[in-house]
Amino acid sequence: MTSDHGPGAATSPEATGEYSHAQILTILSGLMLGMFLGALDQTIVSTSIRTIADDLQGLSIQAWVTTAYLITSTVTTPIYGKLGDLYGRKKLFMFAITLFILGSALCSFSTSMYQLAAFRAFQGLGAGGLFTLVLAIVGDIVSPRERARYTGYFMAMFGTSSVLGPVIGGFFAGRAQLLGMAGWRWVFLVNVPIGIAALFVVFRTLHVHHRPVPGPVRIDWWGAGWLVVGLVPLLTVAEQGRDWGWTDVRSVAAYAIGAVGLVAFVAVEARMGAAAMIPLSLFRIPAAAVSIGASIIVGSAMFGGIMLLPLYMQIVHGASPTQSGFLMLPLVVGLMVSSIGSGQIISRTGRIRIFPIIGSSLIVIGLLLLSRTGADTALGVVMAMMFVLGMGLGLCMQPLLLIMQSAVPPTQIGVATSSATFFRQIGGTLGVAVFLSILFGSVGGNIDAAVKQDSQTAAWAQVVNDPNISPTSIDGQVIASLSNPTANGGVIAQVQNDSSIIDQMNPVLAHPFKVGYATSMDTVFLIAGGVGMLALLILLRMPKVELRATSAAAAARAMDASP
Repeated sequence: MTSDHGPGAATSPEATGEYSHAQILTILSGLMLGMFLGALDQTIVSTSIRTIADDLQGLSIQAWVTTAYLITSTVTTPIYGKLGDLYGRKKLFMFAITLFILGSALCSFSTSMYQLAAFRAFQGLGAGGLFTLVLAIVGDIVSPRERARYTGYFMAMFGTSSVLGPVIGGFFAGRAQLLGMAGWRWVFLVNVPIGIAALFVVFRTLHVHHRPVPGPVRIDWWGAGWLVVGLVPLLTVAEQGRDWGWTDVRSVAAYAIGAVGLVAFVAVEARMGAAAMIPLSLFRIPAAAVSIGASIIVGSAMFGGIMLLPLYMQIVHGASPTQSGFLMLPLVVGLMVSSIGSGQIISRTGRIRIFPIIGSSLIVIGLLLLSRTGADTALGVVMAMMFVLGMGLGLCMQPLLLIMQSAVPPTQIGVATSSATFFRQIGGTLGVAVFLSILFGSVGGNIDAAVKQDSQTAAWAQVVNDPNISPTSIDGQVIASLSNPTANGGVIAQVQNDSSIIDQMNPVLAHPFKVGYATSMDTVFLIAGGVGMLALLILLRMPKVELRATSAAAAARAMDASP
């Protein structure tokens, strides 16, 4: 083999597609910094969004900030995957980081919630490439069997961002002014130096050879367009349907437009064949089809279930956003332990099929255990259940991606990676929308029932009849509202809009409100456990999978060298 890069180039990674452990670690340093950028942003913003909304006087429309980011990051995920396969991933990854930095800077100068939503949508255009391109690049340079060895680095990064995010977000949101600006604006500005550092490291360390696609390149622009038409209204109604009403004319219009877009998208993908953004041939590969189906359902159970845990900690146990981040540590530790442990076993044995099956079983067990928690359940018990759930998630996430990447040809590893990520995000979005609707649809009745039960106790009578409670105080207003049957929904409805009121009540008065939330959350955990059971049944149909012993880059090189 000849090369224009001088002596020894024939044995270089760019020439052979094989990388040493030291070279892989050097490349990973840039990739992890880019992925850390996206992971940290999600946890920081979720912690401080209420403070931001209050300052911009738009609490009632704060959901649009989340929805805008979610739509653009989800829709662009398969686009980045396909373009990376066609044109190479380094420049595309740097482009995604640059968009994310610009979007973050713009967000920090927002003067209204609508403006913030627009800038978050722009930021999401970059975020869609951060995760999928990192995972695809790792697939390029490391074989599926060896890739499991490096799982621990990524899990450590996710664990760090899960803990640092709430702490940093709480710090910035709690500062009225910082260096002449409102504290919450630094929630977005902090991404700028991290992003610039990521750009520099990626530029210096990421040297991955791109194998050009032979023949004329066909870009699936029509598929991308119809995907936008199909997903934007459906993601919008998934986030807004609870406020609009699921049968409201706006929701029905979103269903109709989304259905037309998805049907047209499938038709275009069928016509584009191998050039499609999400080739339908993926679904004819048994291992890939099972992985996609399981990813949707695991994503639904995972995001839907995990989303409730910080709410449980804050509402039921009175934790601050920062404290709830630390209380999520058992789940993160469980995820890291199972990911690293399974990665070592997969690397040594090459066996992988059993891990997502065990993982989905643990997810079901963890969610069912959490469905038995209540307002008075000790935090230690809840954290043990969270550890079980984290163990299950760790055994599902990485193995499903490895199976997906091994099931497709080396030239389609970007499409395979983005498809797995895309369908998991879609499942998560649907899960969050459905589970939140169940939560807030049932919490009012459960609080009412808990109030009636607690009102029969001596402790309740003592507080209600306490002459030292001022009628204008929080407790006085709660007692007045609950003692009048016609106003019974007043304070209950108010608490559903602003749960922080519960922390200001007398513990005896607050107890039935916490019970009501805990009961509704139990219902959601139970349903999520049922969804997890469906994932287990699908994974039992997973065929035997043999992980490739070579990286995608080396396999592509071998294809080039073969006659």
